[in-house]
Amino acid sequence: MNNIIEEKLVLLPHSPGVYIMKDAKGKIIYVGKAISLKNRVTQYFRQNSSHSPKVRAMVARIEDFETILTGTEVEALILECNLIKKHRPKYNISLKDDKTYPYLKVTTNEPFPRVHITRKVQRDGAKYFGPYTNVTALHESLKLLKRLFPIRSCRRMDAKRPCLEHHIKRCLAPCAGKISQVDYQLMVDEVLMFLEGRTEQVEKNLEKRMGQAAEQLEFEEAGRLRDQLLAVRKISEKQRIVTGVGDQDAIGMARSAIGVCVQIFYVRSGKMVGRDHFLLDGSEEETDEALLTAFLKQYYNQATFIPREVLLPMEISEQNLLEEWLGEQKKTKVILAVPKRGTKRDIVEMAIGNAEKALADESTRIQQSEAQTIGAVKELGEYLGLVHPPTRMECFDISHIQGSETVASMVVFEDGSPKKSDYRRFKIASAEGKPDDFKSMREVTTRRYGKKDVELPDLIIIDGGKGQLSSALEIIRGAGHLMVPVVGLAKRFEEVFVEGQSEPVILPRNSQALYLIQRIRDEAHRFAITYHRSLRNKRNLVSVLDNVEGIGPKRRKILLEHFGTLAKIKEASVEEMAGLDGMNLPTAEAVYNYFRSGLIIRR
Repeated sequence: MNNIIEEKLVLLPHSPGVYIMKDAKGKIIYVGKAISLKNRVTQYFRQNSSHSPKVRAMVARIEDFETILTGTEVEALILECNLIKKHRPKYNISLKDDKTYPYLKVTTNEPFPRVHITRKVQRDGAKYFGPYTNVTALHESLKLLKRLFPIRSCRRMDAKRPCLEHHIKRCLAPCAGKISQVDYQLMVDEVLMFLEGRTEQVEKNLEKRMGQAAEQLEFEEAGRLRDQLLAVRKISEKQRIVTGVGDQDAIGMARSAIGVCVQIFYVRSGKMVGRDHFLLDGSEEETDEALLTAFLKQYYNQATFIPREVLLPMEISEQNLLEEWLGEQKKTKVILAVPKRGTKRDIVEMAIGNAEKALADESTRIQQSEAQTIGAVKELGEYLGLVHPPTRMECFDISHIQGSETVASMVVFEDGSPKKSDYRRFKIASAEGKPDDFKSMREVTTRRYGKKDVELPDLIIIDGGKGQLSSALEIIRGAGHLMVPVVGLAKRFEEVFVEGQSEPVILPRNSQALYLIQRIRDEAHRFAITYHRSLRNKRNLVSVLDNVEGIGPKRRKILLEHFGTLAKIKEASVEEMAGLDGMNLPTAEAVYNYFRSGLIIRR
């Protein structure tokens, strides 16, 4: 313990607040809260054998700390949650990738709201539902929601006529004035009730509106509402009644060798409406109570809905504090309960069972992932007779159309996974205008390995047969790189040509080594094709604009930089183009008329 820490410990007050531990570089490594800062922080620096190995390791790295005083312990709790989310300290328990969880957003801050998926929660007056961990299920839910409620999906409200979504009855076309704001808002209210799990109220509203439409002889509208009602009822039947009434979250927790999983069952109006699971980081040496407490703080600090009751699998010491905090957020009383028997206990047990299953599934996924990456790398090295497994592999591919816009790609895989930050792409000059894959391969390998002091991978893969391999070897060996293995991959039969061997190596079908080398080859091909297509599109775009009177290199660049694509230039109005610096009205009219004349010539 250094002098700075000793001096600060003496001055610590007996007040609630947050303490922030920092290492020698000033990086925040732990954030905690305390009802008495002096008592809590001083405990860390006492010679206490009861400290866990994790705490002892953390204390050994602490070079300084800061404190922030708060008025109450609840304020300290809120500040602690926000600081952990912002800084993600090394020694705090945290939800894995909590910043990337998606939400469902209903833009109630707009006159005609829409529903879409977002990963950023803002205080903008909109309604957010989430977070969700299963992105695929979330997209399916959004599709279902849009089938049930014809809510708009477009971002703009200035359409001159209804789009295809209206004609297939997936949108009521508020942009074209086909529905009033009042009627549209009724539908939005039903969307919100549906997302909150209040399907019974949605059914009652739909029945009432259907009856009113029938009385007014609006049979087409009544039929649409009837179909909507039947669909909602079908969904509602699948939601099992579990606790009778009320909104609840039932939480289960499980731990295994791979980590800790927390499962939440969402019960709304007595019905099970969904579930989610979360994995926790930094959980190896923490108690179950500490893990559950940390989860509750972080999850409900970012949750968009807090139920009246949260069912827990065990007692926690900060129960009263958390109830007070959640009650302040919800503006009404929130109860944390540990049910001992009955239906509520059954649902908690079910959540625990699902948490255990999620961990088992995660363990299986990790094993499969390792087999497809590290295991496949080891297997490939054995099949190719390499001394060491090829931890880093670089693969090259050539792409062109009859020699035009010839490009090469280099993709990098480390431990069987792509390392996209090391990818490179090359414009080939030596073979431009005439297709010559051998000359192209010699150029790209010269640019990558032509010098003696370059860092080499464990394996170089050339996408091609013996000819491309020989071209690459000529450069690589000529530069003095004699030890790095180089192989060629023929596309037709997945044959691997090895230097010095007349017969190719045939990797067994269904082997992870074959799947790995195919993934590498396909990724190199994709990266090369993408670059080639980009260059080709730019060339075509330039050739089209060159046919417009008044457009030269300068104005062509202005249009390209502002609109980006040919399609957007075609859609632009005369006023939009004329308003750009360097453009004028006659030239803008020439571009506008040119794209509508049918005389576009593609070179």
